Amino acid sequence: MPVPRLVGDIGATNARFALAAADGGLHLERSFRCAEFAGLSEAVAHYLQTAQLAPADRPREAAMAIAAPLSGDVVRMTNLPWTISAAGTRKALGLDKLLLLNDFTALALALRHLPADGWQQVGGGKPRRHMPIALLGPGSGLGVSGLLPAGRGWVPIAGEGGHVTLPASTEREAAVLQRLRGEFAHVSAERVLSGPGLLLLYRTLCELDGDVARFAHVEAVSEQALAFSDPHCVEAVQLFCEWLGTVASDLVLTLGAHGGCYIGGGIVPRLLPLFARSGFRSRFEAKGRYRSYLEPIPVYVITDGAAALRGCARAFTDSSPRVVAA
Repeated sequence: MPVPRLVGDIGATNARFALAAADGGLHLERSFRCAEFAGLSEAVAHYLQTAQLAPADRPREAAMAIAAPLSGDVVRMTNLPWTISAAGTRKALGLDKLLLLNDFTALALALRHLPADGWQQVGGGKPRRHMPIALLGPGSGLGVSGLLPAGRGWVPIAGEGGHVTLPASTEREAAVLQRLRGEFAHVSAERVLSGPGLLLLYRTLCELDGDVARFAHVEAVSEQALAFSDPHCVEAVQLFCEWLGTVASDLVLTLGAHGGCYIGGGIVPRLLPLFARSGFRSRFEAKGRYRSYLEPIPVYVITDGAAALRGCARAFTDSSPRVVAA
């Protein structure tokens, strides 16, 4: 059997690793808190130590999904004080080859290889074959990508679509935006559609209504909303879902994504019971005369926690113009 490849998904909070076999199967999955390590090399070394691999079984090639834009050998993570050199990391770990790719590029590469129980559909019909696929996901930030057909293969998009300007569709949203514009020079989609954004949205709603924000962590806001225990938490999640519907349909229209729209990241899967009943789908389709264009397009919430790792495994064989190799 060939030596497995090392794959990793490096976010702002957690670093997840696994070994990818030749058939794409993942083994020895482990997750660690990024704050416990000085950098990527130290985190990988710790994983390999805990895996207790024999010298002959240690991986010689690796691919890492990084929550940051890639423009060269040196990558500075957006929400984590790590600076990563592809060449330096490869040398430090004694690897023959190391690939670095944006985390949503990795997620895009995984879309066509998710397990049957790795997603849940929210409205729409069946996807059209060999048509563009949209991808976005709220987490520590708002990742945006897509998968485009190119000849017989597929090419992932690498961009910063999470920083588009957030629009308002209702008077309540306009009031929220007006207040946020007094605090920030630019109110992007990510400013609200992210973990920190959901907490900011809750706090802003409390301020608009002259109430004191009782919760200081996004997990508490989510829990209160799911239990319908606090009206401002419930409204914050409802607005979050509706705003996500607007941004998702904007992306679908831009890409012509008749292949479907996938939602990744860590926020929506945790809110899934509420998300499925929210105004997301109605807002997704609320594009006036283009409602009939959007109604048949399926939306899928990715529930497979190892999706980015699967995408990293595909990076060795699938085409991607935004992979940093060392």
